[in-house]
Amino acid sequence: MIDTERDLRWPNCLNVRDLGGLPTSDGGAIRRGALIRADALNRLTNDGVTTARAAGVSRIIDLRRASETARAGHPFADDPVYRNIPVQNPADPDHEWLTLSEIYCAMLDMRPDLFARAIAEIAAAPPGAVVVHCAGGKDRTGMIVALALSVAGVAEDVIAADYALTEERLQDDNRAQLELIDDPRIRAIMAGLQATPPEVMLETLAHLRVRHGGAMTYLAAAGIGQSEFSAIGDRLIA
Repeated sequence: MIDTERDLRWPNCLNVRDLGGLPTSDGGAIRRGALIRADALNRLTNDGVTTARAAGVSRIIDLRRASETARAGHPFADDPVYRNIPVQNPADPDHEWLTLSEIYCAMLDMRPDLFARAIAEIAAAPPGAVVVHCAGGKDRTGMIVALALSVAGVAEDVIAADYALTEERLQDDNRAQLELIDDPRIRAIMAGLQATPPEVMLETLAHLRVRHGGAMTYLAAAGIGQSEFSAIGDRLIA
């Protein structure tokens, strides 16, 4: 069962949680305070920034594209802990006509080098908590977290169950966003992309297995070496 006590209260952010405590397939668990997933940290109040610093953050990996970071800054942008590592090229389509799992699979197939770069930053981070975030902490964050947890030996159903928690965390914000959309067709498309059922992540991980041989083979083909896999295991596994 997923431990909802992993939720972290960082003022004004909606979807922050510690991946610590998730079980690994060999009977271990992910270390508390090692990997945190979040929505965009530009939401943070001043107290929220203080709370994040108190969590011992050593690396922040912002997966948003340059166009997003230009619209909304980042409280850690000038801090040495911050890295902006988009997993999409500016010219990449958003694939909004596809299902959510199809979007994830298309992104992974299109930019393995960018996904690998984000994973390499987790491996290379100094001791402390690594925070991975995008805008809502759902899609791009979900994929990077899934890759990292897969490397650490967390089972697919556990990864998918954690992914599914995001829908509840963002439901009020999602509802408010839909109310701003006048076009019923676009509103319906957006509503379909807001849900995070576990099946979406299970389908994505199955795609990685069938097409790429699994998360580690996918990442290895994109340049992640054994030393980096070992570093992720050392960091994440309690």
